[in-house]
Amino acid sequence: MRIVSQRLFIGFILVLLSSTALLAQGDGVGGNLYAVALLIIVGAVILVSAVLTLSENFLQIETAKVGLQDQPKRGGIRSLWAAPAPKYVGEHHFIELTKGHDILLNGFPQSTTLLPSPAQRYAARPIDFRGLAPIPRVTVAVGDTVKAGEVLFHDKKDPKIKYVSPVSGEIVDIRRGEKRAINDVIILADKEITHVQHEPPSITESSREDLIDYLCETGGWTLLNQRPYDMLPDPDVVPKNIFVSTFDSAPLAPDYATIIDGFEQSFQKGLDTLARLTDGDVHLGLDARGEAPHTAFADAEGVKKHYFKGKHPSGNVGVQIHHIAPINAGEVVWTLSVQEVITLGELMFKGIWNARRVIGVTGAQVKTPTFYEAYIGANVGEMIADNLEETKSRIIDGDVLSGVETGPEDFLAHRSDQITAIEEGDYYEMFGWLLPIAPRPTISKTFPNFLYKNMKFDGDTNTHGEKRAFVVSGEYEKVLPMNLYPQHLIKAIMTGDFEKMEGYGIYELSEEDIALCEFSCTSKQPLQAILRDGLEMMREQG
Repeated sequence: MRIVSQRLFIGFILVLLSSTALLAQGDGVGGNLYAVALLIIVGAVILVSAVLTLSENFLQIETAKVGLQDQPKRGGIRSLWAAPAPKYVGEHHFIELTKGHDILLNGFPQSTTLLPSPAQRYAARPIDFRGLAPIPRVTVAVGDTVKAGEVLFHDKKDPKIKYVSPVSGEIVDIRRGEKRAINDVIILADKEITHVQHEPPSITESSREDLIDYLCETGGWTLLNQRPYDMLPDPDVVPKNIFVSTFDSAPLAPDYATIIDGFEQSFQKGLDTLARLTDGDVHLGLDARGEAPHTAFADAEGVKKHYFKGKHPSGNVGVQIHHIAPINAGEVVWTLSVQEVITLGELMFKGIWNARRVIGVTGAQVKTPTFYEAYIGANVGEMIADNLEETKSRIIDGDVLSGVETGPEDFLAHRSDQITAIEEGDYYEMFGWLLPIAPRPTISKTFPNFLYKNMKFDGDTNTHGEKRAFVVSGEYEKVLPMNLYPQHLIKAIMTGDFEKMEGYGIYELSEEDIALCEFSCTSKQPLQAILRDGLEMMREQG
């Protein structure tokens, strides 16, 4: 059956209504009867459409509850007015998200050419691993020389999992924080990186236990992220599924097609390894917003492929999990980024810890936005040296929505692939909400931005208002493409209601998933911080 567009559907209703109005103006009883008949038809069409849409929503909710997660590739009442899937999707699962918002900012690199890293110092950061003791057992000292992949520290309570050096070089500092917690183990990198050489086990012939032991010993286990809670997984727990998103829809995020060039075989090896670590499936989220994805993603083997089309946060793995196989109470899934899968593949393919990372230095405050080929934990100051505008800048480890403020003496987090610099918004805008003159990124139609969909902005850190009464506004639901009630969830966290927190879907969310809600929040609430407090409360409760 040919798919009818939404515009045609709306046009059909308008034609019926206009015909009804014309007939009603005609003379005689016949005209009035025709008008009444057409009104009945219009009402019936609208009623049937509403009933079918509600039925489909309830059906999706119930199937998720009982674990029937394999949704149809394309169907339901929405298919009557939805645009057709791109041809390259084929018979794979296709999800079109209607909610979300793209924040268009200036400062994306003009060239995809990868330049050598300007960073000379790198760091392994215990604070990046949730659940690791703040004072792990460090196995190196200042002045020691190490190779990439050599053990730096491990948890005193669980020495099985090793944390390794991203580069080869000399240990120049072990930086401590409050209560002598170890923040950074800093390495001055060699010009030519040398690696510890391992003998990787056979992916197909080794047992799952042997593969886990190898990954724990070589640092590979630290590539994995467990949801819920975004923490290092327990080696004794088998995940229900594993998810990998092959695109990032966040503002100024790097293009994964650039990242994977030359590492296609390692990426596939990584996927093959992941398939052995779960009793479920490895799910790959692919980009259906434009041209066909890179062949390494589209032709990947041994995985289930799901194409996503829509605005940000369509590239978030949490959103993809929600539409593929939602996380229920008591369930555990793992997630990885494309670069982490490549590192895992290199470990299984070549037996080396290749912590290579393509890092984008982006934002309107960057003189020359650039992609660099660096390593995990690069020094921020050296990555942006002599490349910032003279005006006061906010340097962010990550994107503008979910990243954290950082400084020149800091190091990138373990999972970071982006530095963003925007202007510091430390100014007061008199009557800013009454006289919305200066253009800015916003979802509000108070500004004429919606008339210029491709308009880009510099952006700054000004919140254009202070924290205020937390009222129900329906704003979050407009930008979060998940069947959840985020505002109710946040209020449940603030009141410490564990039962409601679980019922409203806290297990499915991470900070990046509600970052856009925080951006659109009229009440100026720190939603990401509140959500993290709730996740930590649930984790402590077991």
